[in-house]
Amino acid sequence: MTLASVTVLALAGVLPGRAAVADETADDTGAYAFAEDARRIDGTASTADAMELKPGRTYRSTLPASGAVHYRLELDATTSTYVSATAAPPAGRTASVIDGVKVSVQDGEGRSCDVDTASFGTAGSRHPVAAWAMREISPGRSLCQEAGTYYLSVERVDPDGEGSSPGPWEMELTAVAEPPVEQAGAPSAPKEWNSAPPQPFTGKPERRSGGAGFSRATPVGQGVWRDDIRPGQTLFYKVPVDWGRQLHATAELGGSGKGVRGYTAAALDLDLYNPVRGRVVDVGVGYDGSRKAESLAPLPPVLYANRHAGGRQTGAMRFAGSYYLVAHLSAAVADDFGDGPVPLTLRVRLDGAAQDGPGYAGESVPPDVFTVTEEDREAAAGGEDAGDDTTFRALAVGGIGTGTALLAGLGVWTLAARRRAVP
Repeated sequence: MTLASVTVLALAGVLPGRAAVADETADDTGAYAFAEDARRIDGTASTADAMELKPGRTYRSTLPASGAVHYRLELDATTSTYVSATAAPPAGRTASVIDGVKVSVQDGEGRSCDVDTASFGTAGSRHPVAAWAMREISPGRSLCQEAGTYYLSVERVDPDGEGSSPGPWEMELTAVAEPPVEQAGAPSAPKEWNSAPPQPFTGKPERRSGGAGFSRATPVGQGVWRDDIRPGQTLFYKVPVDWGRQLHATAELGGSGKGVRGYTAAALDLDLYNPVRGRVVDVGVGYDGSRKAESLAPLPPVLYANRHAGGRQTGAMRFAGSYYLVAHLSAAVADDFGDGPVPLTLRVRLDGAAQDGPGYAGESVPPDVFTVTEEDREAAAGGEDAGDDTTFRALAVGGIGTGTALLAGLGVWTLAARRRAVP
């Protein structure tokens, strides 16, 4: 597309690939950005009518206020499969503390393979949350090892709780297939690893705007990253983590500078998700208008053998790839400090040396989901992956005049074209 054609589209109010962005996000700070290639699929009340989810694809569906919806999985006897459901409730200032999304995988006879629940927690406002469940091929398991038809079930946790939203929720579904390894390793997780909390990474913060969904997550690497977050908003970042490396993260809220008194006990919630969108750990940050910071609990290095650990937290650190840092600022912060943005700083540290992977006997679906590529590292260093999308969204919803928006949009488009032209 030429620069002239971009100019015409911009003057018409439509930039390429960004049609109607303002309608989708202008009035909803907490809006979740669904994957552009997500396919619409309907969950069913009965497993007999369930539609199939295929690994490697992203789906968009609807979660009713009550009752479970079901989807079908056709699985072989050698591949482990991970499914995730990201619930994106309508924004609201109240939420049941225990409400959220529950997912489970069962075999054809209704026996449970795995179950997981993700709730809003004490943040007190609705925001996107994701839960995951698996059909894992393992010599230590007796159930769910055969080839055949399996089912994913998704439901609300507490739809009748105080503050819960009465209507249906939109949700994003993903399925990922992990091939077996060529040679089985140790049947147990490492018993010793460096669990001492490290010093948060220091240095001058670099501005990096967060994305509004998993598929729009902004890539970051080791460093100090700065953004602004509004009450009720959720920001997504992704960190490439190689085999053998240990991830540490600290979230910091800056001072409001307003001299207003108040306190929100669970102002910021920072969640870490693994490459299949499985929640690993989270931490809450209280806020009184002055600078506050908290770090995620120390996590083991990323190792294939972590799947043999007894705890789900360590077991979630079972593969390399993009790990997601998801920050949500409670809508309750606005009660004391107003609806304006609060400074957010993420300090990311990666310890340990990268190692070779376990030696998979085949390709994952989608490809390279358990691999850190050179492109991933470059995107984390430069932030190009989500930069254009974030810029266009800001232009669409920021109330900027047409001339200013046009010039900024053309500048971004030209810079992106120049970057692509450099060998």
